[in-house]
Amino acid sequence: MGWQQGRYRGGGTASKGDSRAAPGARARDAPVSYAPRMDRTPLEAAERAAAATEPRVHGEAIVYRFYDVGYGTRLDAVADLLAASSPERARPVRGQAHAIQIPNPPVTVGLGTESVTVGGEAREAEFSARVFDFGVISLRARLAARPCLPWGEFAAFGAAVAAAPGWAAAFQRVRERLLARILQAIDRPGESPVTEDYVVFRVHRLEDASGSRLPAEALRDGDVARLLAGEPRALAPATQRELLAQRFSYFEDDLAVITWNAALVVEPAPEDTDVQYVLEFANAQLLELRFEDAALDAEIPKVYTRIAEARRGFLLLGTRFSRLLAQLQRRVADTTEMVERVENSLKVTDDVFLARIYAAALEVFRGGTWRRGIDRKIAILRDSYGMLEAESQARRSEMLEAVIVVLIVFEIVLSLLRR
Repeated sequence: MGWQQGRYRGGGTASKGDSRAAPGARARDAPVSYAPRMDRTPLEAAERAAAATEPRVHGEAIVYRFYDVGYGTRLDAVADLLAASSPERARPVRGQAHAIQIPNPPVTVGLGTESVTVGGEAREAEFSARVFDFGVISLRARLAARPCLPWGEFAAFGAAVAAAPGWAAAFQRVRERLLARILQAIDRPGESPVTEDYVVFRVHRLEDASGSRLPAEALRDGDVARLLAGEPRALAPATQRELLAQRFSYFEDDLAVITWNAALVVEPAPEDTDVQYVLEFANAQLLELRFEDAALDAEIPKVYTRIAEARRGFLLLGTRFSRLLAQLQRRVADTTEMVERVENSLKVTDDVFLARIYAAALEVFRGGTWRRGIDRKIAILRDSYGMLEAESQARRSEMLEAVIVVLIVFEIVLSLLRR
């Protein structure tokens, strides 16, 4: 099975990055090598002959980890705290980017390098971060492939990168250093066990064996599927069609293919990172939705327990009910505000290239499913709030009626005693 099927997108607080099977997971017991082999058995000779017709790739792999670090971040303060590292407030730059509106652009900053072992070889990965205003940070590690790799070797390189065992420790070190610098700008900071991961394979140039540039159409579906699924064997045609359903091109020399946990971006202009920007934004939004969903999952059972405790203590003029009602109201308000802030952080105003990629990413990541789950759980809390408020009012009315009856009886007794 490939790593595509292993990516965790369920509820709860487990990390998908820790739970999914990474590309090349079958080779975890031995170092993964993507260097050309020198032995020449008949089968290998045939494979090398086939490789001679494969496109040559100039590209890189970018590994992402997304973390929820608090209720929100004050981006102006973040930029000030990171001033020594020359932070940026980047936006998409393509002419088609007018379809994307970002009211509060995230802060982007370089974070130096970390050593990661890939395929048995120590490599220096270039790290950077993007800080979003809704409390999510995105860490990115960039590894360039050797120039002019045959496609099969580039696919093996991608599998080795995604399966590298040192990513968790490297991202943790970078995350801790970044948080130490920006903690003052985080509102209600906290460490969430819910994380997201993603990999983008970026191709800058495709060539044939003679070094002539090839168009993006030179990539066959089987080649792309092999890279994105992390499978050494050819996938069935039906699987390929399903895996590559979200495929987009704007110019004849670019291509974006979006899947569940990885994407291929063919873009000849190195400075054009708009597709990656949009995919990163969609992943960050997804993480926040997953976090809110997990928080509600943990909250609802506690509500039922607190309701039972409040009912036992209602004789104290309903003070416990009042506190519980306030807690429910605060939870509903916080969740609703956060979801609205996430959804309004990036708005699509027209159906052009980047807008289509963003919409496709949300569909592939099942953002709508997570949002519906959150809405359903908020409805449960609101129903509980309404039920408690009605019960509280009813009990107060009963208590008031009892007090009135007691006062009437007292007046009658007092009147009788006066006689």
